[in-house]
Amino acid sequence: MRGYINIPRSVACTACMHCGARPIISMVEQGDYVVKCPNNDSHYQTNPGLIDIDDWNQHNMQNLEVEFDHSSMIACHDSQLNYTMFLTV
Repeated sequence: MRGYINIPRSVACTACMHCGARPIISMVEQGDYVVKCPNNDSHYQTNPGLIDIDDWNQHNMQNLEVEFDHSSMIACHDSQLNYTMFLTV
């Protein structure tokens, strides 16, 4: 036995936020399981127990919010009052 189980593609789970790998399920002490990155044990892994893919997904979501420094932006408009924002350097 390999010591881990590949999660089927039909199960929705996010990739590791550090390396992009699809997680695996690994058995640890006395029948407990963890969902973890297959490439590096220092990347996030769930607490030992039941298989918790929801916990894995919550901890591996990418923060897609981008913060802009609005003080370096200029708003311009044309005769139709269509606004365009430009970043200054």
